[in-house]
Amino acid sequence: MKSTVDEIRERFDNDVDRFSNLETGQSATIDAPLVLELITQAAAKVNPDASHILDIGCGAGNYALKLHQILEDFNVDLIDLSKPMLERATERIEEVSQGEVFAMQGDIRELSLEDERYDIIVSAATLHHLRDEKEWEQVFAKVYRALKPGGSFWISDLVKQSVDALQSLMWQRYGEYLTDFRDKEYRDQVFSYIEKEDTPRSVIYQIDLMRSVGFREVEILHKNTNFAAFGGIK
Repeated sequence: MKSTVDEIRERFDNDVDRFSNLETGQSATIDAPLVLELITQAAAKVNPDASHILDIGCGAGNYALKLHQILEDFNVDLIDLSKPMLERATERIEEVSQGEVFAMQGDIRELSLEDERYDIIVSAATLHHLRDEKEWEQVFAKVYRALKPGGSFWISDLVKQSVDALQSLMWQRYGEYLTDFRDKEYRDQVFSYIEKEDTPRSVIYQIDLMRSVGFREVEILHKNTNFAAFGGIK
């Protein structure tokens, strides 16, 4: 059985500090600082006049903070399961922003979003918690409706491979990365919570899903083993 929403929330409630470093991002994520740069720069290029941004699974607010280094002030809505994460994100963003910050504690599968409200929507290390195809389709369709025409949706996440043999290869390489980063015990710890919590889908699946809900353009910014950054324009 996969982790429940409450179990996932509890883990993140106790892990706020690890998600609060703009320079390193999440240590278990390959190329986290690079992907943070790529996604925020791409979003700013596509929507340079963005006035309203949504961060799904905002964690400690790194993506909104990075966007504030590039764009003029904007209003930002934050979604996260974890109240401590939302509190940290709100505090950090309000220190640098003149825009409004609105925090919503909850699950993107259950929260309602206003149609055509956002110029940019980002989601980092979050969508891999979606389970069956119905949930994936509902969330992507909800995001599409919430974007203004011309708005963009950017994802950075753990992904799987479509081919089992290649999934095995990439998983082996990811294990080597985690072992080199710290040690085998750390690798086993990360693998354990991924097995318990996560149900990632391939980049191709998600790109196809973007197209199916209506995105007119899709782009892959980066992929390294089991991690990728990509997005779509409405």
